[in-house]
Amino acid sequence: MSGKLFEIVTGPLSSDEAARRVAAPNVGAIVTFIGTVRDHTGDRQVDYLEYEAYPEMAEPLLAQIGREAQERWPSILKVAIVHRTGHLNIGEASIVIAVAASHRQETFAACSYIIDRVKAIVPIWKKEVWADGEVWIEGPRQPDPATAGAWAGVTPFKAARQ
Repeated sequence: MSGKLFEIVTGPLSSDEAARRVAAPNVGAIVTFIGTVRDHTGDRQVDYLEYEAYPEMAEPLLAQIGREAQERWPSILKVAIVHRTGHLNIGEASIVIAVAASHRQETFAACSYIIDRVKAIVPIWKKEVWADGEVWIEGPRQPDPATAGAWAGVTPFKAARQ
């Protein structure tokens, strides 16, 4: 991890590193969220996941989501969002979010808001692989009028290979 606040990476993620990115003398609370690969979806056994992203669009949208959280909760001083791409095994972290504030009151709500927004608007695609097949789970999951025009003609394969 490089130290950028909003980043798409190919290597392992660290919640400690994400927390360091938002730490400062005026910070009294840091909340982290780690999204990990689980071994099932519903009743289907998952072997592993593969993530692809369009970093040129994804990183600015991650920054936008960080700004949204700070506007919604003015006590939030800093946000870091780092998402991993590539082959991820069961138990590995796919996303780490760190939210820093002077006091803890709004950090949990902001963190929850951020993960929901990442899933809704950021161009990151997930392929679930099982013993008997696989499927791409395309993001974003919900249309967002602010970014709808940017999505024309983008598929996981085109975005990841442009």
